[in-house]
This record gives sequence, C-alpha cells and structure tokens, in this order.
Amino acid sequence: MISGELNTHINPCTKIVLLFLCIIISSILPSIEYELAFVALIAIFSLINRKIKIAFTGILIYLLVYFLSILIVRYGSNTFRSIFMPFLGLVNKIYPVCMLSMIILSTTKVGEFLSAMDYVGVSKKISIPLAVMLRYIPTIKEDWLYIKDSMRFRGISPSFLGFIKNPSLTVECIYSPMIIMASKAADELTIASITRGIESPNKRTSIIRINFGILDYLSLIIGVVITAFTIYLRYFYD
Repeated sequence: MISGELNTHINPCTKIVLLFLCIIISSILPSIEYELAFVALIAIFSLINRKIKIAFTGILIYLLVYFLSILIVRYGSNTFRSIFMPFLGLVNKIYPVCMLSMIILSTTKVGEFLSAMDYVGVSKKISIPLAVMLRYIPTIKEDWLYIKDSMRFRGISPSFLGFIKNPSLTVECIYSPMIIMASKAADELTIASITRGIESPNKRTSIIRINFGILDYLSLIIGVVITAFTIYLRYFYD
C-alpha cells in the first residue's frame, strides 16, 4: 500500500489472489442459497473498499436473479425451465466473478498494480497485459458514455429496444463508432506505455510502497477458508 494510507487499502496482489479463489468457488458452488451468501460476502468486501454503489447494486441485482430462479424452478413449466434455466445457471456462475472484478477494476490504479507485481516477482509478460487491461476498460467505458450521450440528442437509443426498432441505424451510429474508438484507444495506450518505458528491461522504480497489512492477511485467510469449505461441501459432504 502507499505509505501512510489507511489500512483499508488492500494490496493489488491480494485482490488478484481473491479473484482467482472467487473463480474456483463460483465454479463449484453447491447451491443457489450458498451463492447468495457468497455474493453478500463480496458486497461486504466492496463496502470495505468504499464502493457502496457496487455493493448495494450488486446485491440487489443478484436478489432479482435469485428470486427469478426460484420462481422458474417452482412454478415454471418444463418448457419454460428448459429455456431459461441454462441462462440463469450461467449468470449464477459468472455473477460473483464479475462483481469482484468490478471492485478490483474500480479500486486498483495501474501504478499500484505494476508495483505490486514487481514486488512479488511476477513476469512482465503477465503483468503488462493485465496493467493495460486495467487502463483499457475504464477508457472504453468513458468512450461508450460519450457516444450514448451524443446519440441521444439525435433520438437514437443504445438500448435493446432501440436496436429492435432500428437495428441498422443503431449499429451505424453507436456500435461502429464504438469499435473504431476502441481500436484507437488500444493504439494510444500502447504508444503511451512504450513512451513511459514499460518494455524497459531495467527494474521499475516507483514512489509507491507495497506492503501487506492486517486486512490483506485477513482477506486471504478468509478466502482460503471459504474455498476449502466450498470444496468440502461440493465433493466430500454427503
């Protein structure tokens, strides 16, 4: 963490490990009720990182998916279940990972991430693509918001309903500019990274001090315990 910051700032290395554990847990969750508790735990982690909006929005959206799944299982016909349950099952598997990824992307700066990767000795072949991804996704999000705002002045909606009403105009005025801006953003990020010496073979220097605090160790311990408990419930508990 940065020297002198509050201890609630979690090390980027810890976040990456927690994401890896989250992927394992999400792939072997024993029940939808267990997943609801797991999503609530991720919401608490979001609150610790001061991302209140992600916490409450994430838990509310998952509650909607949860109750929809329950209603379809209990009251839906066989045809209805066969159509919607595979989709809801996929959502249940990837939702915790997506929620935790949003927290990581919104709370991790590129400089902190690179310093953390250097601190633990991760190869640049791994850290550089991940660092570019951390910078690329927020840039694309900003471009998407700009395009949406400008197209709404012309009466063109980026929503699914707008696409159904006028698919050709939506693709031409929204998605085509988005693809062009995404390609341009990738080129600009590559040039900026090379200019800053990201490919230099010398050891990277930084004013950011990377340390592991009490909250990092506590988060890792909780993550490992939950992973072990989930594996036990999934494969060993009768």
